Amino acid sequence: MREEFQADLNEVSRLMVTMAEAVREAMRKATKALLTADLNAAEAVIERDHEVDELNSQVEAKVADTIARQAPVASDLRMVITALHISADLERMGDLAEHVAKTAKRRHPSPAVPAELRPVFQGMAEVADQMAESIANLLAKPDAELAAKLEHQDDEIDELERKLFKIMLDDDWPYGAETAIDGALLGRFYERYADHAVNVGEQLVYLITGEPVADQG
Repeated sequence: MREEFQADLNEVSRLMVTMAEAVREAMRKATKALLTADLNAAEAVIERDHEVDELNSQVEAKVADTIARQAPVASDLRMVITALHISADLERMGDLAEHVAKTAKRRHPSPAVPAELRPVFQGMAEVADQMAESIANLLAKPDAELAAKLEHQDDEIDELERKLFKIMLDDDWPYGAETAIDGALLGRFYERYADHAVNVGEQLVYLITGEPVADQG
């Protein structure tokens, strides 16, 4: 029974790593679409979002099956329940990448953001990409200390979002309200993507230590 349970956990872990890699690639392509008005990249993200949703469904089904067959307790139960939380956060990250892609598609053939904002979004995308890469690595090889560091990267995203608003709220902003609204929503998409990455990190810390992040230290 123990070997079967470990095999179930390995399968759940594999599915989540695949999800993490997928949502990383989705946001990378969505950013390309956003900054270069690449319609093909935008449509690819939108069309493949269902794949992340399907992986999430597979995690949920595998966890339910494992609980029914193995009746895990204590730390074993923590493992499978944590997987549900992580999978849900990854699914939401995929949705946020899709939102970015849809904005890029809606504005095509024009770039969705003006030149003044592109460096900020490039910076947000780079940090988001680093966070997604870390998640994939941590799901394959959990490390509480590294997982906790995701919060520091989230601070970088927050700082870039403040910079974004500073540019758009300047009296000399020449692009009007519609472009500013798009910019604000896009900034929110990247910020929420990073927040969900932090949530995954916190779940991993809890999985490893058995204590909520707020109780650490």
